[in-house]
Amino acid sequence: MRLNLSSQIVLNKVPVEFYKPKTTVEYSEISRMEKIHTDIFASVSEGCSHIADCIEKGIKAAQHEGKYYVMALGTGLSVNPVYDELVSRYEKKKLSFRNVVVFNAYEYYPLRKDSSIRSINQLKEHFLDRVDIAEQNIFTLDGSIAQEAVQDTCRLYEQRIKTFGGLDVTILGIGRMGNIAANEPGSSIQSLTRIILIGNMSREEMENSFKTKEQVPPCSLTMGVGTLLTAKTVFLTAWGDEKSEIMQKVIEGNITDTLPATFLQTHPNAQVVLDLSAAAHLTRIEHPWLVSSCEWTDKLVRSALVWLCQKINKPILKLTNKDYNENGLSELLALYGSAYNANIKIFNDLQHTITGWPGGKPNADDTYRPERAKPYPKRVVVFSPHPDDDVISMGGTIRRLVQQHHDVHLAYETSGNIAVGDEEVTRFMHFINGFNQLFAESKDSIIANKYKEIKKFFANKKEGDFDTRDILTIKGLIRRGEARIACTYNEIPLDHVHFLDLPFYESGKIEKLPMTEKDVAVVRQLLQEVKPHQIYVAGDLADPHGTHRKCTDAVLAAIDLEKEAGAEWLKDCRIWMYRGAWAEWEIENIEMCVPLSPEELRAKRNSILKHQSQMESAPFLGNDDRLFWQRAEDRNRATAQLYDNLGLACYEAMEAFVEYKPL
Repeated sequence: MRLNLSSQIVLNKVPVEFYKPKTTVEYSEISRMEKIHTDIFASVSEGCSHIADCIEKGIKAAQHEGKYYVMALGTGLSVNPVYDELVSRYEKKKLSFRNVVVFNAYEYYPLRKDSSIRSINQLKEHFLDRVDIAEQNIFTLDGSIAQEAVQDTCRLYEQRIKTFGGLDVTILGIGRMGNIAANEPGSSIQSLTRIILIGNMSREEMENSFKTKEQVPPCSLTMGVGTLLTAKTVFLTAWGDEKSEIMQKVIEGNITDTLPATFLQTHPNAQVVLDLSAAAHLTRIEHPWLVSSCEWTDKLVRSALVWLCQKINKPILKLTNKDYNENGLSELLALYGSAYNANIKIFNDLQHTITGWPGGKPNADDTYRPERAKPYPKRVVVFSPHPDDDVISMGGTIRRLVQQHHDVHLAYETSGNIAVGDEEVTRFMHFINGFNQLFAESKDSIIANKYKEIKKFFANKKEGDFDTRDILTIKGLIRRGEARIACTYNEIPLDHVHFLDLPFYESGKIEKLPMTEKDVAVVRQLLQEVKPHQIYVAGDLADPHGTHRKCTDAVLAAIDLEKEAGAEWLKDCRIWMYRGAWAEWEIENIEMCVPLSPEELRAKRNSILKHQSQMESAPFLGNDDRLFWQRAEDRNRATAQLYDNLGLACYEAMEAFVEYKPL
């Protein structure tokens, strides 16, 4: 069973020569915009293997010379796969760490001695405790020391590094603000080990790495930028779409203390290691025509023309031969013969993505429509990772499908229970206890006792305490109720509303369980029951907590199994991917775009507002101050504005989709 099919989704196939050049000369040509040596790999595993090769070579060379190999190590989701690769080599007896000395890059401050969120604990869990490194060779800053001892501790940490001959290698991830280790924006290139205040955004990222809800302390003891740069080699890693924008700024932008990672541009042996997703906004990946000759695919031509339109502020049909020549697109003139020919080709391609009939228009010529006219009506399953992603992502399209008489099913994949605040439970328990008092004269002892129990639990609840199973159940019920109300508002019968409660989600923690065959079986059973002609699934795989990716993997795995089994229904089924509150599809990838009128956009907003627990009090609103309905509207309006700027029809808002073809 293939449980990671989402990782094989490739929308824009990047030619190998743009991320894996054969010669130094080729690399110099395609990387001319980059100010740090950058290696791009097709997958995370390949990137980690590259870093591990370098580390292994260094460790063995030091062993041969009878020396220590000194490492400064960060923690977090970016570096964990590297540690897994190193551990794998140790377990296969290919590599020993007996001569390795490790300095932890940062530690939270202040901490209790028994705190569960010490960064050194993460480092030990993911790496140190799994290899043969000696305990006396592991050094970390102490987050529990008295405040008056902080400066001396930091000074001694610097001295200890020097006693081992300095750092051989530094391995770091990067934060959303360009921070490395715990060096926040504003850090100096000369900064040494010190105490620093952790920014709100960094704190949110750090909390995502923990298995508990224990709050990240306000400060950190961290190696300074200057300390990290003393290493003979520095590796900076990043994986996934969510890191693509910041990596472009770090690699191609100017050196600035507002992005501390840019200081790596000054290091003679700094290496950035990315997968293709994290490299998506580098010039050689996103705009390859600016660095070399290209093999012009339809998508690349579309991307180039949209880029040109935005750069010179012209609609597609007004682009001239001069515009092409002056902006590095003369190859297209040779390919198409004139600007007009290229313009009209891409204009028509984009025009054909727009449809007011997402389920297909019956009795119509569907040659240039994104969806088939037949069968009509269609059986449709919309998979929603949480009980609100459906309306946030495609609420207008759902209403359109219902109004056009398709048989629409909503499948909520997880309970979403941890994303409900305690005050919501309190409010509902007040209601049900009041109901018991008013209409049952307080005779229902189960309600009365449960009310007292939950009230007592919340009164004594401390930061980091996990909810009881009963409270999680109530939180799940709250979200179910909201989802049912939203479905009723959108005229979806309740027998078409399915709560799958996939097992991987029910950890009670931010960190979820691995997605397994049990999750896939639940999804597959629904597909076998409905036998849909259309499936809608989450395509925003860079969501902050990874739930969307796991949910999508479960759906894709179930489809894969049905394909292997020769399921007849799948032969007449199309799968569409949507994106939600976090991002929108790039226009060169959009294959279906559903326009919304002002009234339809207002109805979509109302659908989202039915999920009251996800308004101001939602625990996981992220680093965006806007509420989910505001994010959705801004995104949908921006898509419509983009189409308008390109000279196509002008709508109030638009929801975009990309087709997934089973592998």
